[in-house]
Amino acid sequence: MNFEEAMDYLRGLAKFGINLGLGRIEELLRRLGDPHRSGLKIVHIGGTNGKGSTTVMLSEVLREAGYRVGAFTSPHLHSYTERYMINGTQIEPAKIAALLTELRPYLDAMVAEGYEHPTEFEVGTTLAFLYFSREKVDYLLLEVGLGGAIDSTNVAPSMLAVITNVAMDHMDYLGHTIKDIAAVKAGIIKPGTPVVTAATGAGLQVIEKVCGEKGCRLTRVGQDITWEPISHSVGGQHFSVTGQKGLYQDLTIKLLGRHQQANAATAIGTAENLIEAGAVISAEAIRRGLATAFIPGRLEIVGHKPLTIIDGAHNYEGARSLKLALADHFPGRDVVLVIGMLADKERARVVEGLVPGAKAVIVTRPDSPRSGDWRHLAELAGRYAANISLMEDVGEALKKAKNLAGPEGLLCVTGSIYLVAEARGKIRAGK
Repeated sequence: MNFEEAMDYLRGLAKFGINLGLGRIEELLRRLGDPHRSGLKIVHIGGTNGKGSTTVMLSEVLREAGYRVGAFTSPHLHSYTERYMINGTQIEPAKIAALLTELRPYLDAMVAEGYEHPTEFEVGTTLAFLYFSREKVDYLLLEVGLGGAIDSTNVAPSMLAVITNVAMDHMDYLGHTIKDIAAVKAGIIKPGTPVVTAATGAGLQVIEKVCGEKGCRLTRVGQDITWEPISHSVGGQHFSVTGQKGLYQDLTIKLLGRHQQANAATAIGTAENLIEAGAVISAEAIRRGLATAFIPGRLEIVGHKPLTIIDGAHNYEGARSLKLALADHFPGRDVVLVIGMLADKERARVVEGLVPGAKAVIVTRPDSPRSGDWRHLAELAGRYAANISLMEDVGEALKKAKNLAGPEGLLCVTGSIYLVAEARGKIRAGK
């Protein structure tokens, strides 16, 4: 298969849906010689929000320390190759094609022998283990896909677990209380393995209990590691972190939003645990790595006149962080929202967190079969703002939003990652 054929094949696996459990991927990996057990040093990163940002920050810190760092993340914005990075460079499309061509006979054999077909994400995770083990990365940063306990990444024999936070999301799969969701996320904690978390409240209580039962050293961001804001601007943020191994003064990150300071402290806590395990990471490597870190689609400025920002705030905590960041970094600007969300998300709570105070709201349709009744979002938004529009075409929605915002206003595109990806592509292409 070439790359396009491989992507068509992979997209075809979406028909198997989300089918949680570890049996299928364990069997597939066994047939491939268990590449996930080939000596990879795996840092397993879960949590409701902040996984991607923490992964990018830690990757940059380790790269500055001289290591070869693999990162497996999901979803992607524009190309499937974004999911597989080594030192910030995407996998080559030809390698994706070759690996999927290699995997396909194993998948066909499993089905022929009566096994359920592995899902799209299970195949993608298997591909990650094959790729990074063969590339002999020094560290693999492995991001959880959904939840933790029975997510396909949880076959990994990790050396360290990170749970960024616990909030309400994916309730149909993970549970309807913070404690239920935290219990699923804590499923990535292995006996005796150090854990870093920025969770608070009931979520932290669950994680503390699991760590106690499994004999794991726990680093609590916000207690064992703290941070102090210094200043912020459109160009980024300055703050200091007091870690367990030192004081990191006047750090800089390009990423916007107070929540990114918590993510940076989480990355530092993780780096300090890796130092405890033998890694050589200087304070200067931490400083340079954090200053370099960038993740597209996270409070990213993609245009001016009007100032245009995209952010994948797809749950209430993300929406709350976005609203706070807009007030912090761009006070006094009239905000026009372009928003679209999937049907299985907390639409009402996200709207409640974002829409009040907006000059205008344009509801559009994310390019996903999970969009459902996308127009219902307009009814919800109408409770908090008077100027509500419905435009199914994302390009047309962006044009109208620019006119409404005017050159001095602020246009914010948010909600589903599918919408953010499409809007980002159109804006960058000048459409």
